[in-house]
Amino acid sequence: MNVILVSNRFAKARSITLTGVHLALLALLAAVLFVGAVAAAQYAIVRFQPGLMSNEMRAWMASAQQDEQQKQQAYLRKSLDTLAIHLGRMQAQVLRLDGLGARLAKLTGMKPQEFSFDKPPSQGGPYMPAPLQQELSLSGMEQQMTELNALLSDRSDKLVALETMLMQDKMSKKLLPSVAPIKDAWYSSNFGWRIDPFTGKNAMHEGVDYMVPEGTPIHASAGGMVVYADMHPQYGNMVEIDHGNQVITRYAHASSLEVKVGQMVRRGQEIAISGSTGRSTGPHLHFEVRYKGIAQNPVRFLENARS
Repeated sequence: MNVILVSNRFAKARSITLTGVHLALLALLAAVLFVGAVAAAQYAIVRFQPGLMSNEMRAWMASAQQDEQQKQQAYLRKSLDTLAIHLGRMQAQVLRLDGLGARLAKLTGMKPQEFSFDKPPSQGGPYMPAPLQQELSLSGMEQQMTELNALLSDRSDKLVALETMLMQDKMSKKLLPSVAPIKDAWYSSNFGWRIDPFTGKNAMHEGVDYMVPEGTPIHASAGGMVVYADMHPQYGNMVEIDHGNQVITRYAHASSLEVKVGQMVRRGQEIAISGSTGRSTGPHLHFEVRYKGIAQNPVRFLENARS
């Protein structure tokens, strides 16, 4: 075999002739190098086996593994602490929502068995596992818990606003005449035009009369403030209650009064005792409802009012 060598360092090209002996020597050298490399690899494998390692090498590898485990445990602890914080916030929000739900159910008149806030929601269905690529990672779970916590806070704020509106509506209804001032009584004279019992002439009757024996308790038809509690020339012993929004109720001809001017009363509270004082033909209660100073038919309020 002829090998021609060309180089700028040579004035002319040179040729080397390789005989069969040369090629055999080259093949032998390559085989020796290969065997040496394999032997070196085997030595390294045997040398660093756990059973054949030196004490220094084993200590170094154990220390490296321990450091890695400590780092992993520290990361896991930190992640668990973060999840625990999010979970605590979510549990607090859920408890708050449970309380709000129970109060709202009561305000709206729902039956307790319709919404059981103290029990987990019923769930079921066949098991359909998600593909492997859709499984949640720890960071993905933290993100979803953060988003859920923000959503719970938003819903909680909106429910609080709804509860406030319902409470205001309920309070407004409680301030409207909705309870009959006398229990188990009947009207002896209705609202409207009638023959006046004293003059015999047609006259406007601005309230309703409850026929009751003297000494019957009189109750406030709605909550409000007492603005008059004294003797009146025609109404006799009279209580007048301001319920706000320019709504006033009057309770007349009482034998005695049990409230004073400036006193706050609640709906259904006893405020006077029936009698026959003032311009009256006998024991009864004269009850009026006035809006913006104009007499209204009390029966309409009592029929349409809701507790």
